[in-house]
Amino acid sequence: MFDIEKNGLKYIIIAIAVLILSFSIAFYLFKRLGKNPRNILPVNFAHKIKIPLLIFLASLIAQVAVIGDIFIFEATKTIAGHLSIIGIILSIAWFLILLFKVFKKRMLKKYDVSTSDNLKARKVYTQFTILENIVIFVIVVLAIGIALMSFDSIRSVGVSVLTSAGIAGIIIGLAAQKAIGTLLAGIQIALTQPIRLDDVVIVEGEWGWIEEINLTYVVVRVWDKRRLVVPTTYFIEKTFQNWTRTSADILGTVYIYVDYGLPFDAIRQEQTRLLNSTDLWDGNVNVMQVTNATEKSVEIRVLVSAKDSPTAWDLRVYLREKLLEFIQKNYPEALPKARISIDHPAKDQS
Repeated sequence: MFDIEKNGLKYIIIAIAVLILSFSIAFYLFKRLGKNPRNILPVNFAHKIKIPLLIFLASLIAQVAVIGDIFIFEATKTIAGHLSIIGIILSIAWFLILLFKVFKKRMLKKYDVSTSDNLKARKVYTQFTILENIVIFVIVVLAIGIALMSFDSIRSVGVSVLTSAGIAGIIIGLAAQKAIGTLLAGIQIALTQPIRLDDVVIVEGEWGWIEEINLTYVVVRVWDKRRLVVPTTYFIEKTFQNWTRTSADILGTVYIYVDYGLPFDAIRQEQTRLLNSTDLWDGNVNVMQVTNATEKSVEIRVLVSAKDSPTAWDLRVYLREKLLEFIQKNYPEALPKARISIDHPAKDQS
């Protein structure tokens, strides 16, 4: 009995030594690969895979011990066998997720969303963000199914997880039609892209930017820093405004109400001067038109263009303020006024 325990202790010491040695070598190799900028792996990849690498090597050594039948007790062998299989499956799934994240980061390096003309970059970012969620979901489901199949007593559960596209999938689908519909809507958004990351949209009467696109929901950052969480099905089933669908540039309007006596050419000249003096204007559209006339005032519409919607808002505010100051200073009599005419009836001739 003493010899058996001694041999078991010897095997444990050897296994720990092999684990430390193999982990050190593998970690060193990954670290060296990350230091070379020509390699695919990023600089900090070795540190990210430390835990899954350790789990994989420890599980692999434990599985070798199970196959070599070096365990003293049968119960210990059974437990070590199951844990090592789960550890190998978990670590491989972890590796795959990390590798996909590296691939995504590598691909997105070619695109810069901080530029003014970032339509293509936002399109690629949106596709990869949703694709990442789908890949992680599939890897996790497969890993859970394969891990459950390693246990004889609950193998049927693992088979059910992996064959959810069959009868089990139909049953679950009937019970969770909304959830599946939401997932499919997320995939459809990734393919057709009615919205992209950083798109300017109006949803439920709220104006904001698309901040996150997930499989089941979309986060809209409203202009006042609130967050609007909307299910992905909303952007498939309902009507919404996308101000940056094909390009970010947009037209902005300013309405001013003045008296009939205002000289319109003076407003046009001042508007052009103001536009040329600010960086908010993109230099494309500069129009001033009289769009309506009532018994009280004249409606002037100023139409200008800007590179994006936030800039257009600032430009509209700027023009409204400066044009009103111009009218107040140079043509105060042309501000809207109410006219009252009192007729004096003729006195009775008696």
